[in-house]
Amino acid sequence: MTSQEYGYLKSNNGTMKIAFEMKTYDDVDKEYKRLMDLGVKSIFPPTTMEWGQRTSYIADPEGYLIEISSFGK
Repeated sequence: MTSQEYGYLKSNNGTMKIAFEMKTYDDVDKEYKRLMDLGVKSIFPPTTMEWGQRTSYIADPEGYLIEISSFGK
């Protein structure tokens, strides 16, 4: 979905993903920064995709993916 091929690191678990939709692109960036300041593991920094979605991925402590994204500018 991000126009890149990904493999899972040994510490990441690719069996499921949780997604949170934010209202705006700025909300995605603010939440991602907040989580980075807390020491959360980044998988994919906020990036605006060609189809208009701004998306990012982090990993929870067990390595499951969490998507934070928005279609609203």
